[in-house]
Amino acid sequence: MLAGILVPLLPMAPLPDSAELLKLERGSRRQGTGLVAADLIGIWRLQRVWPRQGGEPSGPSSALLRGLGARLEINASGVPAADLDSSRPGSASAPGLGEGELGLVNAVRLGPLELRFEGRARLAGSRPLLWFGFDQLQLRFGRQVFLQRLLPPAAAQRQPFFALIGKGPGWLAARGRGGGLALWQLQTPAQPWGADPG
Repeated sequence: MLAGILVPLLPMAPLPDSAELLKLERGSRRQGTGLVAADLIGIWRLQRVWPRQGGEPSGPSSALLRGLGARLEINASGVPAADLDSSRPGSASAPGLGEGELGLVNAVRLGPLELRFEGRARLAGSRPLLWFGFDQLQLRFGRQVFLQRLLPPAAAQRQPFFALIGKGPGWLAARGRGGGLALWQLQTPAQPWGADPG
């Protein structure tokens, strides 16, 4: 079994379909979502993606990203959860977070090879928007970091964000700055990213 790909997800009700998400999105534009930083904390496994103008999820893209174990990790410590149980040489944690900031990791994995982007995020506005930026790229093989690069900050007018749509039992939905919609499912804390499920 490939480590880090087949991992338990939090038991939950069925994921919302396209019509439900679009309805939630219309409501979030008018009234906001009421979501706060604490609602976003966790390791979120990407399940489905929709193109900018698409009414249905993109099957091939969704399947590919699930196969690569695409994940979004949001934490309040600035240290990725996968690093909390070890102090591995070459595994740099994010610098201390400022007030109101969240730590953010976006990663994909193929077998023991992992490509990850680390940075920080903040909530703003009534909807709210999750603004984020990555300051570090890492390439890992198993637990070993063998490539690490600092990334320049994005120009303010091009800074990426997720417009939050809603959160339910074990799922989170948002639309990115480019217009694509994403639906994530919460990974159970019992199975940390990168651990071999057996």
